[in-house]
Amino acid sequence: MTRPAVVITGAAAGIGRATAERFARDGYLVGAFDIDETGLASLADRIGAAGGTVHTGILDVTDSGQWRDRLAEFAAVSGRRLDVLVNNAGVLSSGRFESIDARAHRAMVDVNVGGVVAGCLAAHELLAATPDSVVVNLCSASAIYGQPELATYSATKFAIRGLTEALELEWRAQDIRVLAIWPLFVRTAMTDDMDTGAVATLGIRLTADDVAAEIVSAVRRPRRLLPKVHHPVGRQTRAMLLGSRFAPAWLMRALNRRITHT
Repeated sequence: MTRPAVVITGAAAGIGRATAERFARDGYLVGAFDIDETGLASLADRIGAAGGTVHTGILDVTDSGQWRDRLAEFAAVSGRRLDVLVNNAGVLSSGRFESIDARAHRAMVDVNVGGVVAGCLAAHELLAATPDSVVVNLCSASAIYGQPELATYSATKFAIRGLTEALELEWRAQDIRVLAIWPLFVRTAMTDDMDTGAVATLGIRLTADDVAAEIVSAVRRPRRLLPKVHHPVGRQTRAMLLGSRFAPAWLMRALNRRITHT
Protein backbone atom coordinates (compact mmCIF):
# COMPACT_ATOMS: atom_id res chain seq x y z
CA MET A 1 0.00 0.00 0.00
CA THR A 2 1.31 3.48 -0.86
CA ARG A 3 -1.53 5.49 0.66
CA PRO A 4 -1.00 7.06 4.11
CA ALA A 5 -2.23 4.99 7.02
CA VAL A 6 -3.82 5.95 10.34
CA VAL A 7 -4.80 3.90 13.39
CA ILE A 8 -7.54 5.25 15.64
CA THR A 9 -8.66 3.80 18.96
CA GLY A 10 -12.19 4.24 20.29
CA ALA A 11 -13.23 4.57 16.64
CA ALA A 12 -16.74 3.11 16.85
CA ALA A 13 -18.41 6.31 18.06
CA GLY A 14 -17.94 9.94 19.00
CA ILE A 15 -14.62 11.67 18.34
CA GLY A 16 -12.94 8.48 17.12
CA ARG A 17 -15.64 7.81 14.55
CA ALA A 18 -15.66 11.39 13.27
CA THR A 19 -11.86 11.31 13.00
CA ALA A 20 -11.92 8.00 11.10
CA GLU A 21 -14.40 9.40 8.57
CA ARG A 22 -12.33 12.56 8.04
CA PHE A 23 -9.10 10.65 7.45
CA ALA A 24 -10.90 8.25 5.11
CA ARG A 25 -12.18 11.20 3.06
CA ASP A 26 -8.59 12.43 2.82
CA GLY A 27 -7.53 9.13 1.24
CA TYR A 28 -6.01 7.42 4.27
CA LEU A 29 -6.19 3.72 4.92
CA VAL A 30 -7.97 3.79 8.27
CA GLY A 31 -7.34 1.26 11.01
CA ALA A 32 -10.40 1.59 13.25
CA PHE A 33 -10.23 -0.23 16.59
CA ASP A 34 -12.68 -0.43 19.47
CA ILE A 35 -14.42 -2.91 21.79
CA ASP A 36 -17.76 -2.11 20.11
CA GLU A 37 -18.06 -4.58 17.25
CA THR A 38 -21.47 -3.29 16.11
CA GLY A 39 -20.24 0.30 15.97
CA LEU A 40 -17.17 -0.72 14.00
CA ALA A 41 -19.32 -2.60 11.48
CA SER A 42 -21.52 0.44 10.85
CA LEU A 43 -18.43 2.64 10.54
CA ALA A 44 -16.93 0.27 7.97
CA ASP A 45 -20.18 0.34 5.99
CA ARG A 46 -20.27 4.13 6.04
CA ILE A 47 -16.63 4.58 4.99
CA GLY A 48 -16.95 1.92 2.31
CA ALA A 49 -20.09 3.49 0.90
CA ALA A 50 -18.21 6.79 0.60
CA GLY A 51 -15.39 5.11 -1.33
CA GLY A 52 -12.91 4.96 1.53
CA THR A 53 -10.83 2.07 2.83
CA VAL A 54 -10.98 0.84 6.40
CA HIS A 55 -9.63 -2.09 8.38
CA THR A 56 -11.42 -2.77 11.67
CA GLY A 57 -10.56 -4.85 14.70
CA ILE A 58 -11.63 -5.46 18.29
CA LEU A 59 -9.15 -3.86 20.67
CA ASP A 60 -9.12 -3.47 24.43
CA VAL A 61 -6.46 -0.77 24.69
CA THR A 62 -5.39 -1.98 28.14
CA ASP A 63 -4.31 -5.33 26.66
CA SER A 64 -0.76 -5.21 25.25
CA GLY A 65 -1.22 -8.57 23.55
CA GLN A 66 -4.26 -7.30 21.64
CA TRP A 67 -2.32 -4.21 20.64
CA ARG A 68 0.44 -6.36 19.14
CA ASP A 69 -2.04 -8.58 17.30
CA ARG A 70 -4.17 -5.75 15.89
CA LEU A 71 -1.15 -3.75 14.73
CA ALA A 72 0.41 -6.82 13.11
CA GLU A 73 -2.83 -7.37 11.19
CA PHE A 74 -2.95 -3.72 10.17
CA ALA A 75 0.72 -3.71 9.12
CA ALA A 76 0.02 -6.61 6.77
CA VAL A 77 -2.62 -4.46 5.04
CA SER A 78 -0.73 -1.13 5.12
CA GLY A 79 2.62 -2.48 3.96
CA ARG A 80 4.05 -1.79 7.43
CA ARG A 81 3.20 1.89 7.09
CA LEU A 82 1.77 3.89 10.00
CA ASP A 83 1.68 7.63 9.43
CA VAL A 84 -0.62 8.55 12.31
CA LEU A 85 -1.62 6.95 15.61
CA VAL A 86 -4.62 8.58 17.30
CA ASN A 87 -4.91 7.53 20.95
CA ASN A 88 -8.55 8.48 21.41
CA ALA A 89 -10.11 5.67 23.48
CA GLY A 90 -11.14 6.87 26.92
CA VAL A 91 -13.70 6.51 29.69
CA LEU A 92 -15.14 9.09 32.07
CA SER A 93 -17.05 8.95 35.35
CA SER A 94 -18.13 12.25 36.90
CA GLY A 95 -19.37 13.22 40.32
CA ARG A 96 -17.93 13.76 43.76
CA PHE A 97 -14.77 11.71 44.19
CA GLU A 98 -16.06 9.54 47.05
CA SER A 99 -19.33 8.79 45.22
CA ILE A 100 -17.60 7.09 42.30
CA ASP A 101 -16.98 3.36 42.61
CA ALA A 102 -13.35 2.30 42.97
CA ARG A 103 -13.64 0.17 39.82
CA ALA A 104 -14.64 3.25 37.82
CA HIS A 105 -11.65 5.19 39.16
CA ARG A 106 -9.37 2.31 38.19
CA ALA A 107 -10.93 2.00 34.72
CA MET A 108 -10.17 5.65 33.98
CA VAL A 109 -6.52 5.17 34.92
CA ASP A 110 -6.20 1.87 33.05
CA VAL A 111 -7.87 3.04 29.83
CA ASN A 112 -6.99 6.74 29.68
CA VAL A 113 -3.35 6.35 30.73
CA GLY A 114 -2.46 2.67 30.45
CA GLY A 115 -4.12 2.39 27.05
CA VAL A 116 -2.10 5.28 25.63
CA VAL A 117 1.16 3.94 27.05
CA ALA A 118 0.43 0.48 25.63
CA GLY A 119 -0.47 1.97 22.24
CA CYS A 120 2.67 4.08 21.99
CA LEU A 121 4.83 1.11 22.93
CA ALA A 122 3.16 -1.26 20.48
CA ALA A 123 3.13 1.22 17.58
CA HIS A 124 6.64 2.60 18.02
CA GLU A 125 8.34 0.25 15.56
CA LEU A 126 5.87 1.06 12.76
CA LEU A 127 5.94 4.78 13.52
CA ALA A 128 9.74 4.86 13.49
CA ALA A 129 9.78 3.09 10.13
CA THR A 130 7.39 5.63 8.55
CA PRO A 131 8.87 9.06 7.68
CA ASP A 132 7.33 12.07 9.44
CA SER A 133 4.88 9.97 11.47
CA VAL A 134 2.63 11.52 14.11
CA VAL A 135 1.18 10.43 17.44
CA VAL A 136 -1.98 12.27 18.49
CA ASN A 137 -2.99 11.93 22.13
CA LEU A 138 -6.42 13.13 23.28
CA CYS A 139 -5.86 15.41 26.23
CA SER A 140 -8.46 17.71 27.82
CA ALA A 141 -9.00 21.18 29.20
CA SER A 142 -9.30 19.36 32.55
CA ALA A 143 -5.48 19.08 32.45
CA ILE A 144 -5.14 22.86 32.91
CA TYR A 145 -6.14 22.74 36.58
CA GLY A 146 -7.46 19.77 38.59
CA GLN A 147 -11.24 19.60 38.11
CA PRO A 148 -13.69 18.99 40.97
CA GLU A 149 -16.24 16.29 40.08
CA LEU A 150 -13.80 15.04 37.45
CA ALA A 151 -10.85 14.46 39.77
CA THR A 152 -9.54 11.13 38.49
CA TYR A 153 -10.39 11.85 34.85
CA SER A 154 -8.58 15.18 35.19
CA ALA A 155 -5.58 13.42 36.71
CA THR A 156 -5.40 11.00 33.80
CA LYS A 157 -5.30 13.91 31.36
CA PHE A 158 -2.48 15.54 33.33
CA ALA A 159 -0.63 12.25 32.81
CA ILE A 160 -1.31 12.38 29.07
CA ARG A 161 -0.03 15.95 28.97
CA GLY A 162 3.22 14.88 30.62
CA LEU A 163 3.62 11.79 28.47
CA THR A 164 3.05 13.81 25.29
CA GLU A 165 5.58 16.47 26.24
CA ALA A 166 8.19 13.87 27.16
CA LEU A 167 7.74 11.76 24.02
CA GLU A 168 7.74 14.85 21.81
CA LEU A 169 11.29 15.48 22.99
CA GLU A 170 12.34 11.83 23.13
CA TRP A 171 11.04 10.78 19.70
CA ARG A 172 11.90 13.93 17.76
CA ALA A 173 15.24 12.44 16.67
CA GLN A 174 13.32 9.44 15.28
CA ASP A 175 11.19 11.69 13.04
CA ILE A 176 8.05 11.06 15.10
CA ARG A 177 5.97 14.07 16.04
CA VAL A 178 3.91 13.79 19.22
CA LEU A 179 1.08 16.19 19.97
CA ALA A 180 -1.92 16.59 22.25
CA ILE A 181 -5.45 17.72 21.35
CA TRP A 182 -7.23 19.73 24.06
CA PRO A 183 -11.04 19.91 23.86
CA LEU A 184 -13.30 21.14 26.63
CA PHE A 185 -16.63 19.29 26.95
CA VAL A 186 -17.72 17.54 23.75
CA ARG A 187 -21.28 16.50 22.91
CA THR A 188 -20.83 12.72 22.75
CA ALA A 189 -22.16 9.73 24.68
CA MET A 190 -19.38 10.34 27.22
CA THR A 191 -21.04 13.57 28.37
CA ASP A 192 -24.69 12.56 28.01
CA ASP A 193 -25.23 12.05 31.74
CA MET A 194 -22.64 14.53 32.98
CA ASP A 195 -24.02 16.96 35.55
CA THR A 196 -21.18 18.99 37.02
CA GLY A 197 -20.72 22.57 38.08
CA ALA A 198 -18.35 23.22 35.18
CA VAL A 199 -20.88 21.96 32.63
CA ALA A 200 -23.57 24.17 34.16
CA THR A 201 -21.27 27.19 33.86
CA LEU A 202 -19.60 26.58 30.51
CA GLY A 203 -22.08 24.36 28.68
CA ILE A 204 -21.17 21.74 26.08
CA ARG A 205 -20.37 23.65 22.89
CA LEU A 206 -18.06 21.31 20.95
CA THR A 207 -19.03 18.45 18.67
CA ALA A 208 -17.07 15.36 17.71
CA ASP A 209 -16.58 16.89 14.27
CA ASP A 210 -14.98 19.98 15.82
CA VAL A 211 -12.37 17.82 17.53
CA ALA A 212 -11.83 15.61 14.49
CA ALA A 213 -11.22 18.70 12.35
CA GLU A 214 -8.52 19.91 14.74
CA ILE A 215 -6.87 16.47 14.80
CA VAL A 216 -6.62 16.34 11.01
CA SER A 217 -5.48 19.97 10.82
CA ALA A 218 -2.77 19.39 13.43
CA VAL A 219 -1.47 16.33 11.59
CA ARG A 220 -1.33 18.23 8.30
CA ARG A 221 0.73 21.10 9.68
CA PRO A 222 4.34 20.87 8.53
CA ARG A 223 7.12 20.21 10.98
CA ARG A 224 8.43 23.44 12.51
CA LEU A 225 11.66 24.45 14.20
CA LEU A 226 9.58 25.26 17.28
CA PRO A 227 6.91 22.55 17.20
CA LYS A 228 3.39 23.16 18.43
CA VAL A 229 2.73 20.36 20.89
CA HIS A 230 -0.60 21.40 22.43
CA HIS A 231 -3.64 22.10 20.24
CA PRO A 232 -6.70 23.54 22.03
CA VAL A 233 -10.10 23.05 20.43
CA GLY A 234 -12.61 25.90 20.54
CA ARG A 235 -12.47 29.45 21.85
CA GLN A 236 -13.17 28.50 25.46
CA THR A 237 -10.25 26.09 25.65
CA ARG A 238 -7.91 28.46 23.82
CA ALA A 239 -8.72 31.23 26.27
CA MET A 240 -8.31 28.96 29.30
CA LEU A 241 -5.02 27.51 28.11
CA LEU A 242 -3.63 30.92 27.23
CA GLY A 243 -4.72 32.33 30.58
CA SER A 244 -3.07 29.48 32.47
CA ARG A 245 0.31 30.44 31.00
CA PHE A 246 0.24 33.92 32.51
CA ALA A 247 -2.12 33.82 35.51
CA PRO A 248 -0.68 33.07 38.96
CA ALA A 249 -1.67 29.78 40.58
CA TRP A 250 -3.94 31.44 43.15
CA LEU A 251 -5.93 33.13 40.40
CA MET A 252 -6.33 29.89 38.42
CA ARG A 253 -7.57 28.19 41.59
CA ALA A 254 -10.06 31.00 42.26
CA LEU A 255 -11.36 30.89 38.69
CA ASN A 256 -11.68 27.14 38.85
CA ARG A 257 -13.66 27.34 42.09
CA ARG A 258 -16.01 29.85 40.49
CA ILE A 259 -16.51 27.82 37.32
CA THR A 260 -17.16 24.57 39.20
CA HIS A 261 -19.24 26.10 42.05
CA THR A 262 -17.02 24.52 44.72
